[in-house]
Amino acid sequence: MTDPEPASTDVVIMGAGAAGLTAARALAKTGLSVELLEARDRVGGRILTVPGAGGHPLELGAEFVHGEPPVTLALVREAGASLVAVQTSHWHLRDGALAPADDVLAAAQRLMRQAQSAGEDLSVNAFLARLAGDASLGRAVEWARMIVEGFDAADPARASLKAITGEWTGSAGVRASQSRPAGGYGRLIGHLATVITEGGVRLRLDTAVQAVSWGPDEVMVEALTRGSPYRVRARRAVVTLPLALLQVAGEPGAVRFTPPLEAKRNALDHLVMGAVLKVVFRFREAFWETVAGGRYRDAGFFHLTGHDVPTFWTALPERLPILTAWTGGPRAARLSALDDAAIVQAALTGVEALFGGIAVSDLLVEAHTHNWQQDPFARGAYSYVTVGGLGAPAALAAPLADTLFFAGEATAEAGESGTVAGALASGEAAARAVLTSLERRP
Repeated sequence: MTDPEPASTDVVIMGAGAAGLTAARALAKTGLSVELLEARDRVGGRILTVPGAGGHPLELGAEFVHGEPPVTLALVREAGASLVAVQTSHWHLRDGALAPADDVLAAAQRLMRQAQSAGEDLSVNAFLARLAGDASLGRAVEWARMIVEGFDAADPARASLKAITGEWTGSAGVRASQSRPAGGYGRLIGHLATVITEGGVRLRLDTAVQAVSWGPDEVMVEALTRGSPYRVRARRAVVTLPLALLQVAGEPGAVRFTPPLEAKRNALDHLVMGAVLKVVFRFREAFWETVAGGRYRDAGFFHLTGHDVPTFWTALPERLPILTAWTGGPRAARLSALDDAAIVQAALTGVEALFGGIAVSDLLVEAHTHNWQQDPFARGAYSYVTVGGLGAPAALAAPLADTLFFAGEATAEAGESGTVAGALASGEAAARAVLTSLERRP
């Protein structure tokens, strides 16, 4: 029995996360035929909005809008949504009591701004080691390391100092304004999915790409769709697979490129998929608003050092009994080997340490988590640059033979890597590049 003829399309896109959906929308507007393949049974990629038992949407993946990225603001308007500003007051456990943390956050940021004057690129740890003898900087050094691990999901021993300082001082940096899409990111993703399907894009869920054969002006993609073989031939392809899936060539579950992506090797060697774990708790009451005479009623974030899960935030400005726990970098990588129950317990232990004397377990209604490191279609949270790799995102984004194009947060411009805005912008950029290669215009 001969194999059926492959399907045919102008452009095939691999991955229906923010980048893939955005690229599909831009290309379909021009009249090109577009096929979008997604291994999961849903769109959104590392955006995962789920309904909580209390009716409030819970974000198990991306949650915040950092700064005011035009591409995200435009999508929010288009979807008829809005942004809700986040309460950014920070408290930390110090000498057994919670105290305002804005001063240590500012000190850590000043320290990292000083690092911009370092001539050579080196790891964050190497830079911080130079300051170890100055006792007055001890707390700022500790916080700088904690933020690199948490905010950047990075291992300070590997992360590029120049890349990290560029992130911190950019428009989406540590001290940038933060907001959330009202109703969660899922609302924006749902809007994009509706737009592309109404625009004629053929969206195939439960379709895992197995192999990509490519040459100038021709791409053949082999996939499994709900367990059955599927092939599609295209003139162009946009690859929006997460970074980790491009780095595991030859391993089970990896996508096989023929010829291999040798031109991307150096870029792939200087990028790492960072680890993050997030647990969203809903309690019977927002007890942190009433303890200590209501001192923390308007707190946005809580921090504690020396714990596997060191960062927590509230749902403010919405007054809900929801507290989100967060850990990143090496701590998250270690914890990700545990099962979900152990991860939830580690996070709950952090809550108990913050609010000693309160039986938080007795107040717990539900807890949600998603282990992105163990997710076979993600294998991590978001990317960071290693020492000597400042040009790696741009190199990863560069097209091959005007036929293979690349998008996703790991290809985003400096200051937007690791963000939804970076993914959205990269999808738009890849679509423009495809159109230029085909000499088509929107």
